[in-house]
Amino acid sequence: MNTATIKSALLAATVAAGSLAGLALPTAAQAQAYVSVQIGPPPPPRAEAVPPPRPGWVWAPGHYEWRHGHYVWTRGYWVRERPGYAYVAPVWAAQGDRWVYQAPRWDPQPRHVQPRHAPPRHMRDRDRDGVPNRHDRRPNDPRRY
Repeated sequence: MNTATIKSALLAATVAAGSLAGLALPTAAQAQAYVSVQIGPPPPPRAEAVPPPRPGWVWAPGHYEWRHGHYVWTRGYWVRERPGYAYVAPVWAAQGDRWVYQAPRWDPQPRHVQPRHAPPRHMRDRDRDGVPNRHDRRPNDPRRY
């Protein structure tokens, strides 16, 4: 074999190995933990002191994890806040005769929906009696009738 053939074969092998390695390793967005245990429920949560709030951080409470065939307590810790999202702590949920670990996650916070336009000032009705303030002799009297 000549040098050019060896180089092209080596290049082809490197490209093939690189593409297979990309398939074998999941990215952080794809990796999700799923633990299902048939032993029994986790022990009750331990009491732990929750530190005072820190701006820009969310307290992740302690919880039990399943490791090496038994429940292991993981202490609480601070997590960097994500604007627009609410932190959901991990939980163990019963599904039939099994206990399933639901990993911590960030759920989108519902936005507070405000009306697009407030009614014009002359059409407002402070006492909500059905008469606009501009025609009402006593606009602040909710017991008018």
